[in-house]
Amino acid sequence: MTIFKGSGVALATPMKENGEVNFDAMEKMIEAQIAGGTDALIICGTSGEAPTLDDPEHLDAIDHAVKVTKGRIPVIAGTGSNNTAHAVMMSEESEKRGADGLLLVTPYYNKATQDGLYLHYRKIASATKLPCIVYNVPSRTGTNILPETMARLARDQENIVAIKEASGNISQVAKLAALTDGILDIYSGNDDQIVPLCSLGGIGVISVLANVAPRQTHDMVMFCLEGKWDEARKLQLKALPLVEQLFIEVNPIPVKAALNMQGFEAGSPRLPLTELTDAHKETLRKAMIDFGCL
Repeated sequence: MTIFKGSGVALATPMKENGEVNFDAMEKMIEAQIAGGTDALIICGTSGEAPTLDDPEHLDAIDHAVKVTKGRIPVIAGTGSNNTAHAVMMSEESEKRGADGLLLVTPYYNKATQDGLYLHYRKIASATKLPCIVYNVPSRTGTNILPETMARLARDQENIVAIKEASGNISQVAKLAALTDGILDIYSGNDDQIVPLCSLGGIGVISVLANVAPRQTHDMVMFCLEGKWDEARKLQLKALPLVEQLFIEVNPIPVKAALNMQGFEAGSPRLPLTELTDAHKETLRKAMIDFGCL
């Protein structure tokens, strides 16, 4: 049950000056993504500042994305939590609002065992008919879901269909690909590793870079899927300076600054995140110009 192949944008959530979600700006961003060739929309993930959205805002953003997208590309709702019951509730509500899939980050801070992770994900997935993507990002959550656990979930729970792999450990990804052998879709969660993960059988990326460079990110994955490895490699290497700048401070601080530079009215991040420093704005601007997205 593949949800998408290609580039899925981890959409930043635009904010007004008063801190409210800017739904008009969100609509413009979504339309630009679709026009730019993006293959799926991921709403209210890490890049969407989900930890500082309250439940009504979170669900309103999902609802708005579904209505704006109108079925043109899949809408994948970020509903993960370190509280299993809360993740179940948000997943059920997102299904009611028309989401096409779910992105479920590994529980943060609790530091569950591998058995705990297995039970957590089965509990959530059993509460919905939607296809589920597990999001493995140990650098942010402090928890790494091991290939053996992921393979077990893919075998035992029909609607756990994919993983967003952001461990940065290529050896771990290779082992995961070997253990799952085609029963689990693998997406890169790191924009600097799109081509390496695709070379191991990955089918796409869930991307921060795509916020500001949708066409290039889409093309990079398509080159891989079409076997045009030289073209994919060149684009991956060309993107590296911009990717570095998009993570010069913690995500999504730089990408919101980049979107503002492009005129999308992304606004400021919510506390405890802060605005990008002026010095970093200048290096980010240069990288965007060099990559052709400003």
